Amino acid sequence: MERTWNNKAWFMVLPVLLLVAFSAIIPLMTVVNYSVQDTFGNNDFFWAGSEWFDEILHSDRFWEAMGRNLVFSAIILIIEIPLGIFIALNMPKKGWGVPVCLVLMALPLLIPWNVVGTIWQVFGRVDIGLLGYSLRALGFNYNYVNDPFDAWVTVIVMDVWHWTSLVVLLCYAGLVSIPDAYYQAAKIDGASRWAIFRYIQLPKMNRVLLIAVLLRFMDSFMIYTEPFVVTGGGPGNTTTFLSIDLVKLAIGEFNLGEAAAMSIVYFLIIMLLSWVFYTVMTAYDAEQ
Repeated sequence: MERTWNNKAWFMVLPVLLLVAFSAIIPLMTVVNYSVQDTFGNNDFFWAGSEWFDEILHSDRFWEAMGRNLVFSAIILIIEIPLGIFIALNMPKKGWGVPVCLVLMALPLLIPWNVVGTIWQVFGRVDIGLLGYSLRALGFNYNYVNDPFDAWVTVIVMDVWHWTSLVVLLCYAGLVSIPDAYYQAAKIDGASRWAIFRYIQLPKMNRVLLIAVLLRFMDSFMIYTEPFVVTGGGPGNTTTFLSIDLVKLAIGEFNLGEAAAMSIVYFLIIMLLSWVFYTVMTAYDAEQ
C-alpha cells in the first residue's frame, strides 16, 4: 500500500513554529549580532569579529566563574541523585501514605525561585532567621554574608531542599512501574535488599535517572535567581556563577558585546556537557 502524505498537518504546527521563532530564534540572532559588533553609543555599530570571544576565552574572570559553576553542579549531583534515590526507595508504594508523600515532595517545586531565595535569605540571617539564630546559639560562627564557606553551604543546602524532590518523583515513577512479579521472584530466590536494588530497581530507574541527571545538571549550571537573592554573588565573588557574572557584565557594566559573546559560549558549554552526559549514560544503559 502506498503511503499518503498530508502536508496540511504543517498548518497545525505553524503557530508553534512562529512562537518559537519569536521567543527564541530572534533573540538568539540579536545576541549573535551583538557578539560580533561594538558600539560607542548613538546606535552606531561597527564590526568587531571574534574580538569579544577572544577576550572572554582569555579572561581569568570567566574561567574562575566557570570553575565555581562546575564545582557547584558536581556537588549538587553528588548529593541530590543518591538522596533522591534513597527517599524514593523508602516512600510507600500503596495506601494513604502515597498521596501524602507525593504532595509533600511536590511542595518545594511549586515555590518560585525568587521566593525560595528570599525564604533562605531570611532563614539564614543571624538576627531574625531560625537557621542563623539557632546555629549562633549552638556556638557556630555562622554568617553567610561574610564567610565564603557558609555562603556556599547555604546555597547548596537551599538547592538540595528545593530540587531533590524532582529526583525523588522521577525515581518514584520508575519504581512504581516495576511489576510485583519481579519482587516475588527475588523473594523466592532469597535475594538480599542490595541485590534487589542492583538487579531490579536500578535498571528500571536508568531512564528516569538519565532525565534527572540532565535536568539537574542543566538547572544547577544555569542557576541564577536563588544565589543572587541570597548572597548577591558574594562575599566577594565566591558565589558569583557564570549566570550572575553575565548579568553583571551586561547590566552592571553595560558591556553588551562581551556579554553577548559570553552568553553564546555559556550556551555552547551547556549543550556540550549535556550531550556528554547523555552519550555516556545512554551508552552505559545499552550495555546493561
